[in-house]
Amino acid sequence: MRRTIKLLTLTAMMAIFAAPAFAQGKECNEENKGAWYQTFLANFRGEVPQQKIAYDAAKAYLDSCPADPNDAQATYMRDKFVVPYEKIHKDADTAKQFDDAVKSKNYAEQLRVGKQLLVTSPDNTLIYIYLGQAGLGDAALLGDSAPYAKKAIELIEGGKPFAPFASKDQALASMNYTLAKATVKTDPTAAIPYFVKAARFETDLKKNPQLYAELASAYENGPRAKLTDEYKSKIAPDGTDTPESKLVLANLNQIIDRQIDAWARAVAYATDPNGKKAVMADLTALYKYRNKSDAGLAELVASAPSKPLPDLPAAITSLPSASTTTGGTPSGNNGSLPPGTTGAKPAGNTGPAGTATGTQTTKTGGAKPAATPTPKPPRRSNHRRG
Repeated sequence: MRRTIKLLTLTAMMAIFAAPAFAQGKECNEENKGAWYQTFLANFRGEVPQQKIAYDAAKAYLDSCPADPNDAQATYMRDKFVVPYEKIHKDADTAKQFDDAVKSKNYAEQLRVGKQLLVTSPDNTLIYIYLGQAGLGDAALLGDSAPYAKKAIELIEGGKPFAPFASKDQALASMNYTLAKATVKTDPTAAIPYFVKAARFETDLKKNPQLYAELASAYENGPRAKLTDEYKSKIAPDGTDTPESKLVLANLNQIIDRQIDAWARAVAYATDPNGKKAVMADLTALYKYRNKSDAGLAELVASAPSKPLPDLPAAITSLPSASTTTGGTPSGNNGSLPPGTTGAKPAGNTGPAGTATGTQTTKTGGAKPAATPTPKPPRRSNHRRG
């Protein structure tokens, strides 16, 4: 018992004497500055460098002494060792956090930590690619992810590496798909070129029915909706076509044809029976609306994958001279009247299957069909998987 008490007493005394010694060691005097600096040099440049010991000595010097631009020792330790040492270790820690976020597919964390890494590695294509992909993993992050996808495309096309992808095409397809999905809700027309680019690269996306369903919806909600509204504003008060409405109609028909092409590819690549059936129903309604029957539809679906994916069409600015029907609609336009409007169409045109058609007498005595409703928008929930 006495021995234990003596040991405790000795320990307490050592602690009492150690405290002032520690405090004294932090004083900025010439003796301590010399000791700190020599410890730093011995471990910074020694035969077996001990960077942690060198760092602790340098930090003791810098933290204990006030900043002095004339202190060459302090300047040397700070600029040549402490600042680079701290940067390396900070970047290493951040890089590990980023790597962990990638492995766990924590897309929000990838964006948060990746932004920090880009401060010191502004041209790191690998980071831009991962951040550009984050929106494909979590749709809520598409807006944040898009600028990084755009930068990744710029770097890859400039010759930078495309890892972690196996090919340049895969990287560019993925980044363009991010931009398409990030843009389509706010500007469907602007999203179309990104969808087209993503689908043209030789990757799995080229055979992804979901991409083509999204492209068809972009045509529907972007240029087709705009041209339909414009057509309504150009027809005559009596519902007949005018030269201006005919021009709009020609442009509208181009868009409907692009939408049909996108649906045909979605059907061709779909593998899920329920999804394929739903897409085919939308395609059939639109195809009949445009072509007055479903003749040739099966052939269109079968041949679509072998044909180049068309771009967004160039605007038609003038119409060629052509004979007109009694109702004033140019012949050869296949009777595609914008959905929800009334006006003259060639005889024999019908709306989508299941819609009511009829005739009413115009002032010229010709027949024109009643309003034809728009085929319903794609049932997206059924098109998630091929």
